[in-house]
Amino acid sequence: MSVMERFRLDGKVAVVTGASSGLGVAFARGLAEAGADLVLGARRADKLAETVTMVEGLGRRAVAVATDVAKPEDCQALADAAVGELGRIDVLVNNAGVGTAVPALKESPEQFTQVVDVNLNGCYWMAQACARAMEPGASIVNISSVLGLTTAELPQAAYSASKAGLIGLTRDLAQQWATRKGIRVNAIAPGFFTSEMTDQYQEGYLDRMAARIPMGRIGDPEELTAAVVFLASDAGAYLTGQTVPVDGGLTIT
Repeated sequence: MSVMERFRLDGKVAVVTGASSGLGVAFARGLAEAGADLVLGARRADKLAETVTMVEGLGRRAVAVATDVAKPEDCQALADAAVGELGRIDVLVNNAGVGTAVPALKESPEQFTQVVDVNLNGCYWMAQACARAMEPGASIVNISSVLGLTTAELPQAAYSASKAGLIGLTRDLAQQWATRKGIRVNAIAPGFFTSEMTDQYQEGYLDRMAARIPMGRIGDPEELTAAVVFLASDAGAYLTGQTVPVDGGLTIT
């Protein structure tokens, strides 16, 4: 196998959560371009249909399942649909997530729990459900955040805690499943990329963050997608338990 062939995902089936918009759509496109068929989960079924059309336009198969990852039964249903309709699960991209910016003294238990239920617990339930069906050589890619490693001015205790917890979960699942199941588990810690989440920031915030980034700009979603494909494919076959910051150097400042 040549180096470039190692990046291919022909004949593979990839599950992507949060696939109705933003980075989830970018990941679905990149995985399809690399040759994978897609099983797409998100709460907004109408938006998922648009992602299905995009994937099919690239010549790949796509299945959409309305999924709330905070519900373990929904996660199992998504995994079951992947096996039932496409026969296997080779890749899971745990992308579904929510973000909030609430001062710590004002954040309610319900607000904090909601973020953790999706960003951390949801990744665990999805990993459990998919790992039951995965064969040796499979890959799980958890989408964490640089806010699991550093801070960025906003009051984001719930979000930061959930993303830091996801890094710990990544390490533990990697050491549990590397030998026993032959499944690699890694995380990506994205910096600032254009998405629905960044659309909610106050005017001027991204400019201030860009000034802190050594590369001097926010990222292009295709740059993040390339890292996902790398970790999902045989190109990353000797990596497990790692968190890869894709942040233009933000976490070294």
